[in-house]
Amino acid sequence: MSNIKKLIGQTAIYGSSSIIGRFLNFLLTPLYVIQFSNEQYGIITEMYAYVAFLVVLLTYGMETALFRFSTTKKYDYRKIYSNTLFSLITTSSFFIILVSLFSQDIANLLKYPDHSEYIIWFGMIVGLDAISAIPLAQLRLKEKAKKFALINFLNVGVNIGLNLFFIIYCKENFESGNNNWVIDTFYNDEIGVGYVFISNLISSIIKFVALSSEMNFKGNFDFSVIKAMLKYAAPMLFVGLAYVINETLDRAMLKEILYQQYLEEGANSKQALELAQAKNGIYGANYKITMIVSMFIQAFRYASEPFFFKDGTNKSSKETLAKVMNYFTIVLVLIFLIITLYLHLFKYFINNPDYWEGLTVVPILLGANIFLGIYTSLSIWYKLSDKTKFGAYISGAGVIITLLINFLFIPNYGYLASAFATLACYGSMMILSYILGQKHYKVPYNLWKFLLYISAGLLIYGISIPFNSAKELSWIQYGYHTLLIFSFIILVIVIEKPFKKRILD
Repeated sequence: MSNIKKLIGQTAIYGSSSIIGRFLNFLLTPLYVIQFSNEQYGIITEMYAYVAFLVVLLTYGMETALFRFSTTKKYDYRKIYSNTLFSLITTSSFFIILVSLFSQDIANLLKYPDHSEYIIWFGMIVGLDAISAIPLAQLRLKEKAKKFALINFLNVGVNIGLNLFFIIYCKENFESGNNNWVIDTFYNDEIGVGYVFISNLISSIIKFVALSSEMNFKGNFDFSVIKAMLKYAAPMLFVGLAYVINETLDRAMLKEILYQQYLEEGANSKQALELAQAKNGIYGANYKITMIVSMFIQAFRYASEPFFFKDGTNKSSKETLAKVMNYFTIVLVLIFLIITLYLHLFKYFINNPDYWEGLTVVPILLGANIFLGIYTSLSIWYKLSDKTKFGAYISGAGVIITLLINFLFIPNYGYLASAFATLACYGSMMILSYILGQKHYKVPYNLWKFLLYISAGLLIYGISIPFNSAKELSWIQYGYHTLLIFSFIILVIVIEKPFKKRILD
């Protein structure tokens, strides 16, 4: 079996559960936008932005370090794993205690003074998810695919089930006056969107318990091991934080900048906050459409990191990287075309017309995710070469771009500025990673192919725009868009056919 086929198989096994899991969670968005107002959904958007940031902070690059050190013979794997797990349990426990003690102060800072319980719940979610990342990484290393998938599905299933129970069954029956002992026992209308967070917390606890058999300590604590891993992981922490900043900070900045702007325009504090949260909710809901690309990227990352660390000593590993990158780009562009050309159908995923004004950002964010996907594939070079500091430099450049564009242009362009900031950020990171990678870890990428596929995707999208302006498209217009997508597939077949045999060998 070729290396390419092996990676595809691993992506399918280890990534499918994550893709399906995230997709099922993804389907909760229509429920939220129907059941909650724009400003209420804005609360959900903002809080989960902080969760993503904090999980990265609390794992501090140790997941990648575990993959890297598992391939070295200098340390016993059991000692590496035990020390990694002990380190994260210690720091995450301290975090949960600290957040619980200062929950009211944090709630006041976030302008949710009446809901300090949100802070405690999220502190526990973040802490538990951070610890769980390490035993999940071990399952990937040991290729325990079934257990990995089962735990992921269990986590998602519990979360979705509880959301349906609280938000549909309890909420709708309570509002219609059909109370019973179940609703009286488990439902409090004052909690509102808090039930989204409670559902997540319970599912995180169950996931943590399900992983308990993997949380074994078979090696003594060794500070020298931790020190060596932290040295490798420190730049990866910054890379992870930068990624989350680039991915989520726009929503936090959008809320704060628009809030101040509405105050200056004469709105009172309550009105300004509601208007800012509403815009944030619209942006966050439309951002969810682009998560289809993110799911694919995550599946690839789950499979590629342990694969390439194990394959790194193989002389043909660089050629494998180049081949993988080629096919990865093709899939990313194809997903971009499917969503943008059928956006009039995908918009019904957000089954609330109040949110549709934000559909203009979807093509921009999809383009940004193409760049992110390519960057994800490119970035393996500094992990394999132990030059993780370059990952920090590249990510830092992305953060600066994100902050500047959002700060300068949100007052005039709102969430459109946030979308373009994301595009500029990931585009810049992709280019920087390619240039630096070719200097320090040269991989024989076929650059002209990447440029051709991306250019073809943009050209096809541009051609579709004049036929995509109506509020609802006819079957003729959908047929035209389908032909455009097939034209890209034909282009790929024509270009790739001469190389097919060589690539699969």
